[in-house]
Amino acid sequence: MDEPASCEAFPRRGALLCLILLGLASYQAVAASVSSISEKGSYVPSAAAHENSLALRKQAEGNRMPPSNSAPRVIVSDFSDVDVVPDGNLGKKMWSTAKRVRFDQAAFSRRTYPEAETEVASRWTTKYLYLAFWCHYQSLNTYEGEDAGPERWQLWERDVVEAFINPQPERPSHYYEFEVAPNNQWLDLEIDLTRVPFNDRKWNSGFEHVTRIDPVGHLWTVEMRIPAVSMTNEGIRPNAEWRINFYRCDGPGTDKSRRMLSWSPLPLNLPQKSFHQPASFGVLRFSATGQATFR
Repeated sequence: MDEPASCEAFPRRGALLCLILLGLASYQAVAASVSSISEKGSYVPSAAAHENSLALRKQAEGNRMPPSNSAPRVIVSDFSDVDVVPDGNLGKKMWSTAKRVRFDQAAFSRRTYPEAETEVASRWTTKYLYLAFWCHYQSLNTYEGEDAGPERWQLWERDVVEAFINPQPERPSHYYEFEVAPNNQWLDLEIDLTRVPFNDRKWNSGFEHVTRIDPVGHLWTVEMRIPAVSMTNEGIRPNAEWRINFYRCDGPGTDKSRRMLSWSPLPLNLPQKSFHQPASFGVLRFSATGQATFR
């Protein structure tokens, strides 16, 4: 149609059909005029983004675990009776005594990369969730010469660790994404797969993070402190279980040649290779033990 039509031009019998057609035309016009963001960060027509969000939402609401004979992976976060300001020192008692999980498996092929082995540990207090990452590397790929202060969009296109955290497992489509690069650049997003676009760039958790690089040992590390109130009004409760997954992007080149690792396995043969597979998240279990003061 060159101009908007009016239902007055249709017989009364066809009025309902007319209204449906006009509604569809209006939706298509809006979709064609708006751009949004895909899971890989590039700008795409919103109609494509909408289809992408619907596909991811279907995966989330299916509540299916990836094909596996094992139970969901679990990381245990022990309680700390004191809060500490992140300084990047993972040799302090808070982290040297923490339980770690390890992964070196490609997210979409299950191929292993021992040279990129990644370890993660967690602690919690009444105010904060703490995360620590140990990342083995061969070479670093970062945005060089940039200020690490402002949030960096498309951070995942360089070396980065990521934590996707869902404090409300009954809402699998809604969770939070935290990313930190070796040079301490960062990104945090609120994710809601029922929205278009599904990633809210304006959301800010106020999380703190410090990185260190050991060029001799080929190891970079990061310490994060995330305010619990930024993710849930209920805070963290002993013995609660949230859903979580850890990812790492590593190596030079494009996404096709880089290492894309995940802690909890993702389904194989996905039509679109996206980390946003909440049905595949593991479990973050908050333990009330380990109450000794860590300094």
